[in-house]
Amino acid sequence: MTEQESPKHWFALYTKPKHEFKASKQINGFNIETFLPVITVKRKWSDRLKTITEPLIKGYIFIYADEKERLEAITSNGVVHTVSFNGYPAVIPEWQIESLKKMLNQPDEIIVSEKLPAGTLVEVVTLPLMGVKGVVEHNQNNEKYISVSIEIINRSVSVKLPADSVVKLVEH
Repeated sequence: MTEQESPKHWFALYTKPKHEFKASKQINGFNIETFLPVITVKRKWSDRLKTITEPLIKGYIFIYADEKERLEAITSNGVVHTVSFNGYPAVIPEWQIESLKKMLNQPDEIIVSEKLPAGTLVEVVTLPLMGVKGVVEHNQNNEKYISVSIEIINRSVSVKLPADSVVKLVEH
């Protein structure tokens, strides 16, 4: 890293409605790393059922960039602005992005045991999600999930895990 370069961080960019893919493609064209978490869902039209890929977190894409690249990325046609906190671009911890990437590679649902109460900070100790850190939470059916939250944009992604695949983390 030269003196003029600033360190790279993960940033969330808020996009125009339904512009996540377009913005990501344009920013990639600037040679800036993007992460657009997607899921595959089935949608029913009046005449057919279709499988489509859509953004997991609508209205947002993530970039790994230095300050110069971040400023270039927000010039993209589909980008509205960088998500900020107290007037400064909000940096997303790398572990949150990495955990989200691992969770998206695992399509199975996961169940968390009753032994861990909601709110417990845990880490997955089995493959394929080994190393993912999250918080145990309940859903409306009183099942338990592990979730990874990206607090800056108030979004959370959850999966169910078997009880023996997570361990409680000691909070510092």
